[in-house]
Amino acid sequence: MNRKIRNLIEQLSEAIHETVAESDQIAGVVRNIRAEGFEVLLMLEATIGLNEAEADKVEKKEIEPSASGPFTAQDLHFLRSLRIRVSEETGSAEAID
Repeated sequence: MNRKIRNLIEQLSEAIHETVAESDQIAGVVRNIRAEGFEVLLMLEATIGLNEAEADKVEKKEIEPSASGPFTAQDLHFLRSLRIRVSEETGSAEAID
């Protein structure tokens, strides 16, 4: 991943943090919890996933000719990552040993 993308991801992370920190609704709920006698520790985890747009277009072009199945290109990529093969004729999935 190049430096520009890493910088943009960092900016996104900071924007999410600032949005949560400045939320009046969150601050109000935290105040209410503290009023009940509890301290609040709020930890959020954000997972940022990126898919290259060009790679998706190429993958979709390869799949579209047999677009009779119920799976999108992203579905197929995910299934492959789990080592699950999709039969193009039936659109069914089977585990790869």
